[in-house]
Amino acid sequence: MLIDHRTYTTRPGRLQQQLKLYAEHGFPVQRRLAGDPLAFLVTESGPLNSYVHLWMYRDAGHRAEVRAALQADPEWAAYMARSAEAGNLVAQENRLMVPATFFPLPSTK
Repeated sequence: MLIDHRTYTTRPGRLQQQLKLYAEHGFPVQRRLAGDPLAFLVTESGPLNSYVHLWMYRDAGHRAEVRAALQADPEWAAYMARSAEAGNLVAQENRLMVPATFFPLPSTK
């Protein structure tokens, strides 16, 4: 199991705009190709103006397949163009993680 932990930081005051844009144009495509995320979270304390999503993959090969399908999808390309045009995001951090041996996770798509 491989977890893709992604943290996105928005410009101050633009978090809700970015979440709305993603919810309407990005999430349906990503969910169709990657399945349901493990979590989608908004920061309540600490570094504000950020959100995290966690995606589960069987392994690195599965992640590469899903990411390639996402990059080839015209709806995803349209979302990415909208997101770039909106200019809400200022940073992105990705971490690939594996679960601790004692903590079972749900199965992947």
